Amino acid sequence: MNRRAATLTGFVAVLLWALLALFTVGSAPVPPFQLSAMSFALGGGIGLVWLGMTGGFASLARVAPRVYVFGTAGLFGYHALYFSALRIAPAAEAGLIAYLWPLLIVLLSGLLPGERLRGGHVAGAVVAFAGAALIVANGAGGFAAANLPGYGLALLGAITWATYSVGSRWLGAVPTGSVAVFCLATAALSGLTHLAVETTVWPSSPIGWAAIFGLGLGPVGLAFFVWDIGVKRGDIQLLGVASYAAPVLSTLVLIAAGVAAPSWTLLISAGLITAGAALAARTSARVV
Repeated sequence: MNRRAATLTGFVAVLLWALLALFTVGSAPVPPFQLSAMSFALGGGIGLVWLGMTGGFASLARVAPRVYVFGTAGLFGYHALYFSALRIAPAAEAGLIAYLWPLLIVLLSGLLPGERLRGGHVAGAVVAFAGAALIVANGAGGFAAANLPGYGLALLGAITWATYSVGSRWLGAVPTGSVAVFCLATAALSGLTHLAVETTVWPSSPIGWAAIFGLGLGPVGLAFFVWDIGVKRGDIQLLGVASYAAPVLSTLVLIAAGVAAPSWTLLISAGLITAGAALAARTSARVV
């Protein structure tokens, strides 16, 4: 797979993450860590089926244990920090801080061998972040000092996911099938956390079960496999900037489903994110 194809494959993850909010809303009233355990178990299980069909199990035995620790820490760590941040801080402000991870990916990618961070990448990331900020912070009441612990967790979450994504580039020789193990380990840790801090609540309707299956199949399943391909073999700076399309696409999905209402904020945000991605793409094209 060439660099262009890998980049497009990685962007599929962004499209799938656009469904995360809709499926999460549909899965109510299942608590977050229980939801994480169920959806990651589905995603990991589907990965195992794929490995069985392609004969990829043998490759997993050659993966060093530290790689499994790294991958599990990335998936579980980010979601644990993100869920916790949204519990103790307003969702809009915490979500805005958490969405620093694409910008951090762009900046950290300059440390990778064979990659060169240019001004166009940084400028595109900043413009795209401004667009994402309009969406995530729309209607927010402002940042309050009392919510600093939650903001701190959201920032740690952003750093965790950016580090996982950029660190995956260093593990380019590790088969993508290892993500199935990451997902199953994350499901186990999420399940233990759920038992420790939450009360079990099962979906109350067929729609709820369908939403959980959708999560495990897409945003918390296939998305991590295609993202792994993208960050390992594709244009990681362009992927970082393009990731800011997720909150806009997510809002569009919610509007289409009748959960949210359209607004001028969405249009302006989409324009900023498109401009930022185009600037980063133009910079990448010049580098090539």
